[in-house]
Amino acid sequence: MLDQKLDSAEVLPFTLRAMREIILGNNESGKKLENYLKKEFPIGYVRKLFRKNGIRLNGLRAKPADAIRAGDKIQLYIPFDQQGPRSAPSLAAPKLDIVFEDSNLLAIDKPAGLAVHEGKTVSKRDSVLGILERQHRESQNKPQLVHRLDQDTSGLLLVAKNSKTAEELAQAFGTGAVDKEYLALVLGRLAHDQGVIDTPLPGRDGNPVRALTRYSVVKRYSEVTLARVAIETGRLHQIRLHFAELGHPVVMDDQHGDFAFNKKFRKEYGLKRQFLHAHKLRLKVAGKVCQWQAKLPKDLDETLASLSKQNL
Repeated sequence: MLDQKLDSAEVLPFTLRAMREIILGNNESGKKLENYLKKEFPIGYVRKLFRKNGIRLNGLRAKPADAIRAGDKIQLYIPFDQQGPRSAPSLAAPKLDIVFEDSNLLAIDKPAGLAVHEGKTVSKRDSVLGILERQHRESQNKPQLVHRLDQDTSGLLLVAKNSKTAEELAQAFGTGAVDKEYLALVLGRLAHDQGVIDTPLPGRDGNPVRALTRYSVVKRYSEVTLARVAIETGRLHQIRLHFAELGHPVVMDDQHGDFAFNKKFRKEYGLKRQFLHAHKLRLKVAGKVCQWQAKLPKDLDETLASLSKQNL
């Protein structure tokens, strides 16, 4: 039966029976309810729970800022849609490939498919940040992101271990003092061996801001071109948007790409995600110059090998 403390007028017409019940363990005390849920479920689902009054804490209507403690009972009255590969929390966190680590920062070779932080369809626990927070739970370090990679972009990602390093790295990225090089496979044969794309893109407030992308051709194939790409600004989807505007979208980009070509390319070469890889990073941190490199992952390397055979 419906919990007697629950006002049925406040709950949405999903069901009058809790879809899920959670009893909190000893290590959850002192947290906010919303923060706990974000570690367990995608942020979109958590927001829906509060927006539609579909959650109760110890039988009472809950608010995001409610404090939780061991033994508390959480009841969810809205079903959690587990359809789709990124909807449900993973059973085991993927192993992160650490390229470099010291007391101040981590350089990670992020695999494609792994989000760097929580999102509408990704819970925090299934992101790079969530994984690192769990790994450093017993230490004094608090991992902090200083830049981003798209979920389906592989390669180098820097994470600060403390606030001082985070501020230093954020300033370096913000002022363009970081050399970032990507490898991208784009549709068509780029006409020039080198080029600059200097087209404004939306900033954080949605207004156009300057975005500068430089590229050089590595190899031309019959229908696509492999290029080294350096970005001097860090706008959302900058490389993907700039090459799409140039008429040479990134191969297998499912948002800004050529969908008909992508379908054909996937069928022929088996690639299931955009061909974009953060290959190199170079910057000065703590008074010394650091440089890292991440080799092409297996799926991209095999794609180039297949392309080379086709072009013999």
